[in-house]
Amino acid sequence: MTKQHKEKELYDVIYAVIQAVGMTVTIKQDHSGINMSYNFIGDYVGFDAKRLIEARNELKLPISLEVYVKTMTLHELGHAMDRDALQASLPRTIEIYTMKKQYSLKEIYRQEHLLTMMLEEHEMNIQFEQTAWDNARALNHKHQFVSETDFDNIMQHSLATYKTLYEQDVQAYHHLLNQQVVQLA
Repeated sequence: MTKQHKEKELYDVIYAVIQAVGMTVTIKQDHSGINMSYNFIGDYVGFDAKRLIEARNELKLPISLEVYVKTMTLHELGHAMDRDALQASLPRTIEIYTMKKQYSLKEIYRQEHLLTMMLEEHEMNIQFEQTAWDNARALNHKHQFVSETDFDNIMQHSLATYKTLYEQDVQAYHHLLNQQVVQLA
């Protein structure tokens, strides 16, 4: 199967899900290295065909590419349903983004107030991800695109990435606080 044929096939699956749920979100193919994303500013779902295939292959349980793409499309539509909240978070997201550009990772992990901002970003991301998955579950329940088992496996795999990064930074934060206590003693 040619690359263009596979990309068209994935586009068609995404388009069919969007049409079936009655939403009007644009689809854009990109080469971002991110399997799928929702851009709340431009109100579109982006997908990287190559990364979608790779991400599906990272799942522990065998799930068809079509089921994976349908599930991830529902997830991105779940973000679209939460667009107002995403837009409301933009000023704080810009502040955190600006901070991350101004300081090296080494500096961020050595300063409590900067690391606290990183934790806040993780917490916001996890909340947005969970809300998107809750919305996706409601869409799937209504339209029966994929089995609940497949949905749950894909959701858990997706959320694990965000939670793992958060937990690593929580540990770094506690380590930083412990260093400060030792220095004060």
